Amino acid sequence: MESLTYYLPSERRRSDSHSRHGRNSQAEDGFICKHCHAFVSSASFLSGVNNRNHCPYCLWSRHMDMYAAGDRLCACKSPMRPIGLTSKATGKKYGSTHGELMLIHVCTECEGLSINRIAADDVPETVFGLFEAVSEMDAPMQRRLEMEGIRVLQASEHEAVRAQLFGLVQ
Repeated sequence: MESLTYYLPSERRRSDSHSRHGRNSQAEDGFICKHCHAFVSSASFLSGVNNRNHCPYCLWSRHMDMYAAGDRLCACKSPMRPIGLTSKATGKKYGSTHGELMLIHVCTECEGLSINRIAADDVPETVFGLFEAVSEMDAPMQRRLEMEGIRVLQASEHEAVRAQLFGLVQ
């Protein structure tokens, strides 16, 4: 009779622990949020994103990437606080428009800034609460974001943000 060996996720054999993209499957399985301590699945079929590093419940992130999304080269690895929303500028055939909502994070350690896509499983009420709290952002941070070319969504964009998060309400 053939014996079976069982592995916990942390004990997977090296050959089993890498996906077709060369990433560690434990990182792809998920992580524990450093802020709210919830388990966060990194499965792209749930989140709609390939490089998950923020919590869908509290929206806090972790300083992981240095040059490009998913590179995981940043040595900091500190928590990143969500501070506002922006939108991805897209070039359309008939002019530039603002596209998908993006989270703005600031690192609690090195004060680095990061922009992350909103994921499909992010709690829309939490995202909208972050948008509504933009009035609490201090003036130095507002100036820094402006100097970095990051346009923070303002109260005047309330209906557009609401429509993207909750759909159009008639």
